Amino acid sequence: MQSRVNFSSSKFNSSRQDLQRKLKCLRQDILRMGALVEQACRLSHRALFDRDLAAAQALIKLDKQIDRFYRQIESDSIMLLTLQAPVAQDCRVLGAFMQLVRDLERIGDYAKDLAEIAVKLFPYPPLDCMSEIERMSRETQAMLAMSLKALVDLDPEAGHQMKQKDTTVDDAYDRLYQRLAYQRNYPGILEPVLLVTLAIRHLERMADHATNIGQRVTYIVTGQRG
Repeated sequence: MQSRVNFSSSKFNSSRQDLQRKLKCLRQDILRMGALVEQACRLSHRALFDRDLAAAQALIKLDKQIDRFYRQIESDSIMLLTLQAPVAQDCRVLGAFMQLVRDLERIGDYAKDLAEIAVKLFPYPPLDCMSEIERMSRETQAMLAMSLKALVDLDPEAGHQMKQKDTTVDDAYDRLYQRLAYQRNYPGILEPVLLVTLAIRHLERMADHATNIGQRVTYIVTGQRG
């Protein structure tokens, strides 16, 4: 993708107003990247719970778009840090932006991994715990949406709110892991059990990264972790 931030050395305006405009452009690009990551999560959900092969295949192309956004936003952030002489507050924002897009990129990777798990699960009948895992997936998607809204609103309470939501996903993960990992005398093939155990781990990590985003928003606004 092409950078929307103009770094031409001959025309580079180092004024405070120009820096704020570029920071706003970066935040808009992060939100665009976030929208793609949300789409990736929806596709992985369809692949895993609706057995939608087309959704799993669509994720391959979408993941490449997410990676391009990630590389461009990181590059733009570094250029602003090195060429624009930002003050301490601006450095805090840029540093948080670079960490935040890394969290988004990892969520996108986990969504792609879930789609790959879904494809491997296609030949097997659904396990009886899939409805509970589906609720866990929806909760994780809601957390991502909540973290992106916090970035739009620059909500200083985002970090605290996200940690509370993360507890729900953690509890679901613990229950499901105990259920899957400690089955005795399992009568069928173990591969679907192992794949589903890996899937809930991915969902738990996605929720962790969504929580990180909320905490980074709090840091951008207040200078403190949520």
